[in-house]
Order: sequence, then structure tokens, then C-alpha cells
Amino acid sequence: MTKIKIIQKTLLNGILLFALTFLIIECGNTGVKKANTNYTPKDTTITDSASFSELILDSTKLEKYIIDNKLDKTSARNMLNFYNSRNYHFAWFTTDGLAEQTRAFWNLHNNYVRTTRDSSIYDKKLHDEMEVLMNDDEMPKYSPDEIAEIELHLTQHFFKYAHYAYEGKIDPSQLQWHIPRKKVNALALLDSLVANKGQQLEEWEPVNNDYQQLKKQLPRYYEIEKTGGWLPLNLNRKIYKMGDTAEAIAQLKRRLNLEGDYKPSEASDVFTKELEDAVKQAQKRFGVKADGILSPSLVAELNVPVKYRIEQMLVNLERMRWMPRVEGGVRLVANIPEFKLHVYDGQNELFNMKIVVGKAVHNTVVFNDEAEYVIFSPYWNVPASIVRKEILPAIRRNRNYLARNNMEQTGTLNGLPVIRQRPGDDNALGRVKFLFPNSYNIYFHDTPAKSLFEQEKRAFSHGCIRLEQAKKLAEFLLRNDKEWNDEKIFDAMHSDSEIWVKLKEKIPVYILYYTSWVDNDGLVNFRDDIYGHDKKMMKRMFTK
Repeated sequence: MTKIKIIQKTLLNGILLFALTFLIIECGNTGVKKANTNYTPKDTTITDSASFSELILDSTKLEKYIIDNKLDKTSARNMLNFYNSRNYHFAWFTTDGLAEQTRAFWNLHNNYVRTTRDSSIYDKKLHDEMEVLMNDDEMPKYSPDEIAEIELHLTQHFFKYAHYAYEGKIDPSQLQWHIPRKKVNALALLDSLVANKGQQLEEWEPVNNDYQQLKKQLPRYYEIEKTGGWLPLNLNRKIYKMGDTAEAIAQLKRRLNLEGDYKPSEASDVFTKELEDAVKQAQKRFGVKADGILSPSLVAELNVPVKYRIEQMLVNLERMRWMPRVEGGVRLVANIPEFKLHVYDGQNELFNMKIVVGKAVHNTVVFNDEAEYVIFSPYWNVPASIVRKEILPAIRRNRNYLARNNMEQTGTLNGLPVIRQRPGDDNALGRVKFLFPNSYNIYFHDTPAKSLFEQEKRAFSHGCIRLEQAKKLAEFLLRNDKEWNDEKIFDAMHSDSEIWVKLKEKIPVYILYYTSWVDNDGLVNFRDDIYGHDKKMMKRMFTK
């Protein structure tokens, strides 16, 4: 861009700001005679390469949006400051589509509407648009103007939500941290978090326990980074176990001591019982089989640089900021990278089980909702995408495919056969499923493929979540219903027809994507970024 064009653009923005300020005064509350000069100057340090989003908003669109929607003075000022502070780069969209924090905000928003029953914050037009945008399989071809309109609509709605959810007790500018506006140095951000330099930060920082516990662990990793981090382990053998002697064992003790797994101060080259216990604890933290044997899979985790672990923690803190406050009571929490479902009552974990989640090409959606139904001996209504890509080719190869797989065609839709699998031992949903109605068609279910639970990495499904102990969960959810004892549940699970049971109380369900968190024993956990969400967030959040 030439200097003349830059000057022209700067002058134009200045004129627009002046004109918009004047319009806000004229269109705002009556009796206002003097302009409110409390405006955020444009942050020109935010460029395409330094921004969280590469998309740039035309400032005239913001002016038109404010006028067309007759925003009051405060709302208009919030919108103007918001985009000035990010040099008019988009907040909710990237070139890839919806940003991760957009999905998180909309999920939090829906949870607020559902739990408070506050219809005043419900916006049907925006709701309909977001329900389509949130489903990757139906990503529409919106025009640039339509995307810009939705961007501005989301921003206006965000401030409305913030006012209700935070009871109007904060300055909206304090919420800038919620929406990444430009890339930052991860360690500089960490330094700011540790020192708590953000003014009035505690007034709006999340109160959920996950966030608070992980944040408390940051200073320890910060100190490790400042003192040089940890050195990679150099091994001459594939495995080491109790009783072995080697120089690498002394290295291992020093490495485990840094993260608090190995407590004794001695660093001999003997693999002791104390070291075996420390290895088991480290294996638990990384989701590796806890057998106390130093294997290549554990070494790979231990050799990840501390700088990456810090960025991983910061990315997950950003996700945790958007989680709704847990008020207590029973809830089901499935953490995708952990491959586990946890059942909580308040802060107490009652039990957990292994799960199988979607393959990378069939990402299990991250959201929260409420479980309403237990369905025994379910039919599996085969999704159209599976019918098209898998069932029809199989039928062409073998005309008896449906009969051999206990399936039947019940009709046609949009030129495709509608196919379902009858209840039975080979049903893909097993003997029971748990429904929390949602637009993503995601639910929990049993499975006949029990062997998959023996794998450490369990991303095999088409998107729904398979449970290791589905019967146990059914018994738990129906424990207070006198009509459903263990015998009746067993009979229902082995029926020839589908049986629906409506829960007496809806149970909150959270499907999360945490690759770093603090568990109930106070240990910092890390997991693989199986869907690449961390990688995308790091690329957009941090400078390199």
C-alpha cells in the first residue's frame, strides 16, 4: 500500500470516527450535549501477521451496522472500542471458518439461556445462523458481506451476554482477554498472568475449578523455563525397569524431580522402588499405561520442551475461561483427548470409564447439554453420510449385506435409502444409548467392539462416544427410579424392541477438549492434541 493510500485510509478512519461519534451523540439518549471521549485508539501494531485472524472488517460496515440497528450510545461505543483495539481484524472468524473461541462462546451462551430460561437474550436470527455454522458438515458458502454482518451481530450479542452473565459489574473492555485480538509471546503472557497485572482481573476471571487449579500450576513451569528447562533423555535401551542400573536412570530421576513426580533428592543410577512409583505417576499424568517401566512412549512425553507445555497450558486456560460455572449436583464430563468419561457429584468424582471418540476425520464435537433419555435396545439409524460412503458400496459388493448385518431399509430420503440396524448383539450402538438432544447428533452409547478399550489412543468412531461400561451408567442414572431395578434394566437391554426411558431430572453433560488439566490428585496432566485444535490455537495466539 502506498503512503498516499495509507494517509487517505487514516484520514477516512478519522473522519468516520468523528462522524460516528457525532451520530452516537445525536442518536443516543436525549439531552446529551457533550461527546463522551472515552474511546480506545486504534492499535496499529496489529497487522495481518500479528493478528489472531487474517480477516479485516471494513470500518464503514461497522458505522452502517450501528446506524441500521439504532444502537444506543453505550453499545455503539463498546463496538467501536472493540474493533479499534484489534485494528478492525475479525474476532469470531478466521480464514478457516469459526474460530475456536466462537464455538466456546456460543456453547456458553446456549448454556446460560438454557439454565436461566432468560428469553430476553435469545436472538432467533443469530441462533439459526450459528446452529448452521457450528456444524462443520453443513458449512454454508456465506458471502463476505454476510460473514461481516454475522461477525458484528456476534460482537453486539457478546456484550449483551456479558451484561447479563456478569450482572453489569465490569467494564466491557476488561473482557478483551476473552477474545484473542493479536498474537503474543507466550512467556510474556504467562509473566502477566503470574504477576496478575490485569486490573480488576479477579472480578471476571472464571470461577470454575478447572481454570483455577491449572492456573496455580503455571508459576512452577515458568520457573523451570527461566532456569533453562529440562534436557531430553538419552537412552541406550528401549525400556528400563526396577533393578536396572544405567546412567540414563540418574537422568530420569532428575527429570521426574523437576515436575514433582520423584521426591527423593538422591540421583543414583539404580532403578529403585521409589523410582518405579514415580514413573507410574508420570505415566498416569501423560495417559500412558501405568506399569512403572520406562518405555519409548513415556520418554517421548518427557522430552517435550517445557515451552510447549506452557503454551499447551495457556491454550487450555483459554478454553476453560469459557466453561460455565459448576453449581453442584451430578454431571457427566467426557474429555476427548483423555478418552475418559467422568461422573461427578459436585466436586467429588463418583466413577469414570474409558471411552472411544471420533476419528480425526469425524471430530467429536465439543459442547455441553443435558441428558434426557436412556434408550434400551436401540435401533441404529444409519447417518446418510455412512449410507452413502459405506453401506451402498457394501450392498453393491454383496446384495445380502443388509440381512447379514441385521439391517433394514425403511424408506428413501433425498434419493438415498433410509437404513437402520435392528436391536441385537451386533448393533453398532450396543444395548443402550444415552440421548442429550442436540443439533450435532452426538450421544453416548454402548458398543459390541469391546476390544477397542484396550488401546491407549481410542479415536475410532464416527463422532459419537462409545462407553466402556454403559450398563453401569444406565444403572446410575436410574438409581432413584423405583421402576428400574437391575433385573429390569438387564431385560430391557436384551429386548427385541426399542425402549425409551425419560430421566426424572435432566443431567448436565460436558464434552470437553482439554489437553492439559489438573486431576483430583493435584497432578498436572498432558495429552496428545488428537484433532490438532491446540496446534491451530497456538499458531493464532503466540508469536514464534
